[in-house]
Amino acid sequence: MPGMAADDVYASARMAAGYAFSRPPVHPRIMDRVRDDLRIESPVARALDIGCGAGRSTAALEPVARHVVGLEPVRGMLAHWRAVAPGASFVVARAEQLPLLARSVDIVTAAGALNYVDLDLFLPELARVLAPDGVMVIYDFSAGRRLRSSDALDAWFAEFERRYPPKPGYDMDVRALGYRTAGLRLEAFEPFDVAVPMTLQAYVAYAMSETGVELAVARGVAEADIGAWCEATLSGILDDQPRDVLFDAYIAYVRRAT
Repeated sequence: MPGMAADDVYASARMAAGYAFSRPPVHPRIMDRVRDDLRIESPVARALDIGCGAGRSTAALEPVARHVVGLEPVRGMLAHWRAVAPGASFVVARAEQLPLLARSVDIVTAAGALNYVDLDLFLPELARVLAPDGVMVIYDFSAGRRLRSSDALDAWFAEFERRYPPKPGYDMDVRALGYRTAGLRLEAFEPFDVAVPMTLQAYVAYAMSETGVELAVARGVAEADIGAWCEATLSGILDDQPRDVLFDAYIAYVRRAT
């Protein structure tokens, strides 16, 4: 796909497969923390996952709610939903116009999705669909680029991003959003890290699913050459024995203002 615009990076079948099968299991670890924070002892009635991508974040909600809906604007990203989250329902729609009844959702999640949303339109929609005692869980996590006792992976990832620059314009401070205008309030914000044991093979597959690789492939760089470079340069940092890769994460909890 020569000439792919950055905005079209998620329309790729290659990215859909990478997000479905090669991303590390960070979402369920974060949702375990959410369940503890919110003291969820039995599933709520309905949960909605905004900008669900391939459905990995939606699958993490299945133990939390009896009815889970993943919402994704890019139809192609849902190509593997039956394998990823067979117990959930999915809809192709935008967060700015949620196809749900007022006050019908107990938990709304957004995992790194609000960066691509018109917040002036979305936040009032969130206030409309959120149940009276409902909560929105906004969370995200960095690239996995740290080991506990070595700087080697961080140095490698810096070179990886220099060679294959990621999709730009992603940064967002969710603490500074206009909640009050929409009748919402930020209840809590928690930074932490998530450790995921990964082998060399698993990490290379993960790296190949990054947006910078997709943009490079679209420019004509051979996917096999990128994979070979990743494997060769990561050898000695990771191997066949899993090591904990750290992902810097946060959770923000948002509720109705009254």
